[in-house]
Amino acid sequence: GCLARVVTVSPGPLIRVEGQPVSIRCDVSDYGGPREQDFEWMMSREPKGLRIKIISTFDASYSHASLSKRVASGDISVVRLQDNEVELKIAEVKSQDAGFYWCQTPSTDSVISGNYEAQVQLTVIPNTLRVSSQTPPPVVPEGSDFTLSCNVTRELTHPTYLSVTWSVKRGTTSEEILTFGPQGDVVAGPKFARRYADGGIRLVPGRNGLFELVITRVTSSDEGIYECNGTEWTHENGGKWIKIVESTREMGTVAVTPTGQSLSVKASSSSSTPSSTSLLLSPGNTLTLLCSVAADNLPALALEVTWLADGRDIITMERSGVVISNTSSSGAQGKRGEASLERTGAGEYRLGVRGVRGEDGGVYTCRIRAFIEKGGRRWHMAAEKTSSPVTVKVLQINPSFTLTLEHILNPQMTAEPTELACHVTNITHLPPGGRLGVTWEHTTLPGIGDDPQTSHPIGSLDGHGNLLLESMYSDRLKSGLLSLTRVQPNTFKLRFLRTQEIDMGQYVCTVSAWSVNSQGDMVKTAEHQSSPLTVRWDTKRPSLNVVAKVTREASVGGATFEMSCTVATENLGEAGYSVLIQSQESLVSNVKTIMTLSPDNVLQHGGATDPNRRDSLVLTKSGPAEFRFRLAGVQLSDRGFYWCDITAWTKQQPGQTWTRATSAESNKVRIDFQENGPSFSITIQSDASSVYPWETAKLKCSLSVSGSSPKTDDLAYEVRWFFTRLRGGETTTQVASVDRFGVVKKDTRNSSSDISVERKDTHTYMLNIHGTQDSDSGEYHCVATPWYLSASTGAWTQAGELTSSRVFLTVRFAVWESLQLPLLYGVVASIG
Repeated sequence: GCLARVVTVSPGPLIRVEGQPVSIRCDVSDYGGPREQDFEWMMSREPKGLRIKIISTFDASYSHASLSKRVASGDISVVRLQDNEVELKIAEVKSQDAGFYWCQTPSTDSVISGNYEAQVQLTVIPNTLRVSSQTPPPVVPEGSDFTLSCNVTRELTHPTYLSVTWSVKRGTTSEEILTFGPQGDVVAGPKFARRYADGGIRLVPGRNGLFELVITRVTSSDEGIYECNGTEWTHENGGKWIKIVESTREMGTVAVTPTGQSLSVKASSSSSTPSSTSLLLSPGNTLTLLCSVAADNLPALALEVTWLADGRDIITMERSGVVISNTSSSGAQGKRGEASLERTGAGEYRLGVRGVRGEDGGVYTCRIRAFIEKGGRRWHMAAEKTSSPVTVKVLQINPSFTLTLEHILNPQMTAEPTELACHVTNITHLPPGGRLGVTWEHTTLPGIGDDPQTSHPIGSLDGHGNLLLESMYSDRLKSGLLSLTRVQPNTFKLRFLRTQEIDMGQYVCTVSAWSVNSQGDMVKTAEHQSSPLTVRWDTKRPSLNVVAKVTREASVGGATFEMSCTVATENLGEAGYSVLIQSQESLVSNVKTIMTLSPDNVLQHGGATDPNRRDSLVLTKSGPAEFRFRLAGVQLSDRGFYWCDITAWTKQQPGQTWTRATSAESNKVRIDFQENGPSFSITIQSDASSVYPWETAKLKCSLSVSGSSPKTDDLAYEVRWFFTRLRGGETTTQVASVDRFGVVKKDTRNSSSDISVERKDTHTYMLNIHGTQDSDSGEYHCVATPWYLSASTGAWTQAGELTSSRVFLTVRFAVWESLQLPLLYGVVASIG
């Protein structure tokens, strides 16, 4: 396509200030020929006036004679920025430089096309910018405000604009604080933006070019050299703001006096004697202390006031004016009197404590923390100071009281309880909140325990009511065998649940009075000891008496024997018992242990006990001091003498092992009986003496027992049945039998009938003959052998054989009937 050369310059008109540098750019585009283009600059004071050559990029002699010296000196120069762009520079523009400027490009195109020059107007105005300032205060107290006043003016001949900038220089570093203009906008420096947003920096525009910057609540970081800068601007076509001239003035150095340098704090007991450093009060008086605060910048400070006693905060007035008291809280500080704090004037604060006690004494100081608001509810603690101390003393009167120690329970023997009461009476000068504590001590009697006599602390209750244990008695205290209590406000008790011989001796109680000191700690203010009280008793050896008696007599084998053993003690308190049941066949035979019962009620069988008979043996504790032994199903081998061997055991305290105290044997009781076995008898009977053929005959064999009848389960019989054809015949045939285990056996017979054996009950057996025949006629009897479980020996015993009487059974067979049967058989056969 076709190229058309285009030459452009900076948009105008250009307004510049006399004496200031000027730069005018020129570039060419859409051209032919080499990449690097040459440029020529000309100017004319009138749009169509004579053009004066200024400078060329390729011809050193191009400049007009009137400008050659300025070109040679470098006041006027051309700088190549790119192959197709240059910049005309005038170091210090003069008023005669105002006019129209042309930028030309010699043609390198093959075809002349486009524009080869461009024009811009330059207006040069005189430098009328004036910047002046007021010197700020050289020293500013921390927290106060100061103002930076700066005056910026110029003569308005052309449309130019002004801006003012404040900055602070610390060393070689300068930081912008705030800029106003040129469009009327405000821009804060990066380090001052938040402070400006919070209102800590304010701009106050005035009239006739006066601008004021107010910096509030200054801190040490605001120290430095402050400067004011005024700048004149022009707004060219294209929307660009061009700085055409500026002027900077150093306003002065500002130093900030730290609050701590001027802050002073004084504490005194009253306004009349501000230098007093000590105060003596009586209990119940009101304590008044004053805290005076002074500072150069006191109105700019927010104060936090705290009164301390012995280094501990007791009351604080926050910078908001809210008062927080630590004397009403729980804990050590809660023991002090109620404090109040009020502001009585500028920098004046008064502490009041009503109804002082000894605990309110101590070293009082006033601590001040000075805060400066940084804006946005942010605070900076500028200083902290504490006054010199004021010593407050409260007269103390030590408590007084009387002690009485007495027996409540006085033991008469070992293991009985002991209780002592320590009464506190006639109590005076015990301050409110004061408490009583007690310490118990024991001194052994000569010859008992330690030798020589020594005193042992038992335990104590301190002012807080805490129980403090001594190692010698700690186990008994923890197990509850020993207790220290406060049963009434002014009575303390010491109690031994089981007094031992080593506990005999002299006892004293030492009562102490406790109150809260100025640090809030419980301290002992008085102590009194009671007169000694002796605890002792006559020591006697413990003894046992055991009585055995028969409660159930065993007169026959298989019966139950029972005896009881009752224990009576002397000189023995609460105890546990172990029991041995022992026996011997005669008074000279060996002793056997049947069974034992431990003090913890653990039952064991002796080695002489038959394991099969252990279920028949019972040993129980039937009362506090009574034991019962039972032997069921006595046998001949059980005959002999029986007695109890009982041992008494004691414990010093629960959880400890048993200690043997004494033992004794009871009197002996006897099991003696004669064995008479049971007697048996037998009978037989028939339900009918004669039957017809094919009927069932029943023969019952009945047995009976007398004497020491065994139980049903302990008795069995062997029964046999015999038969003979002849009445009174000697030769008999066994028909059937049943053994003692119930097994039935039938013997071979010359008969077509059948038989069965039936046991009706333990003593009754039935022989049944089914379908009787003539061959069943004859004489029958039964023979029985009893077996029983002997209660005396525990073994199955065979008694003597028993034979019943005989019964005759007739099977009738009539003649007519004998004729009738064949006829019946014939009729049946013919019909069939």
